[in-house]
Amino acid sequence: MKQTVILGLSGGVDSAVAAALLRENYDVRCVWLDIGLGGGEDAAALAHRMGLPFQAVDIRERLEHFVCADFQREYLAGRTPLPCARCNPLVKFPALLEVAEAQGAQYVATGHYARVSPGPGGRVFLRKGMPPNDQSYMLSRLTQGYLHRILFPLGGYEKAQVRAMAEELELPVAHKPDSMEICFIPDGDYAAWLDRRGEAPPPGDFIDREGHILGRHKGIHHYTIGQGRGLGVSGPHRYFVSAIDPAANTVTLSDGSDLMAQRVLCARPNWIAVDTLEEPMAVTVRLRHSRTETPGTIRPLDAARVEVLLEEPARAPTPGQLAVFYQEDVVMGSAWIEGSDRTWN
Repeated sequence: MKQTVILGLSGGVDSAVAAALLRENYDVRCVWLDIGLGGGEDAAALAHRMGLPFQAVDIRERLEHFVCADFQREYLAGRTPLPCARCNPLVKFPALLEVAEAQGAQYVATGHYARVSPGPGGRVFLRKGMPPNDQSYMLSRLTQGYLHRILFPLGGYEKAQVRAMAEELELPVAHKPDSMEICFIPDGDYAAWLDRRGEAPPPGDFIDREGHILGRHKGIHHYTIGQGRGLGVSGPHRYFVSAIDPAANTVTLSDGSDLMAQRVLCARPNWIAVDTLEEPMAVTVRLRHSRTETPGTIRPLDAARVEVLLEEPARAPTPGQLAVFYQEDVVMGSAWIEGSDRTWN
């Protein structure tokens, strides 16, 4: 008798191929997570085509509480939030596991490009997926309790291989474009989304590092540290956002020479490959959702804070984003960026 797995089926090519791979060895049951923006009919039709049970689960209230409201608060505080990294441990996987518990399923699965593998002492490691499409960064807030019950069937494949499998299986989503935007802001205009929710910050002054006014900004929620486009300010050089001050409602611009940092302060670590960080550890570090990794050393300041010392300066470590720590392809853990030696002494 096959074990049961609850698969998060989005209606895209990744989760569809994940379903096809899993059904060879598991009793696959599909769950579409409803955020109130439609799309369930496509997912249901895909499950029906594959002969798999399907149900929709409404996660709107949970998404609002844990992700959307936080997204708004972070921008109002002059930070740059990372909603997917919050959604995975607080909304998506808890919702799938609730279905698993109700149906007596041992596992849940998604179409993420990452891997899990056994580690020492009963620990489960989170590992990178294939380099072109690795998604371990966004999964780095998952805990051991989740990782013991998660399957990532696409972890050993590249996206081109997944689309080829979808073609071979004659799945209608084989060439469906990837969704690159935040799921609850499908048009990608997060500033307009914040404006519609109300309480958006008013326009204010662009200033230089000496406090001279350079122009007017549209509201601090339109900007992030390191941004160089869409500023509408001309001068003797190209300008970049180097600081955001919610209290003064100002955005500081510079020539970008002050954006590099070699020391980063992080908070609220989530350790995956170890129980805790007790002494300095050599790692490579991702400071944003990209393939760029910088060698460095992490050391504990206390139970809630970690100092990251990079071998080479990194550009614009941004409060609200994640620092994810790796040893080769293993995610050691992650922590939220709070500041750097640009802003912290």
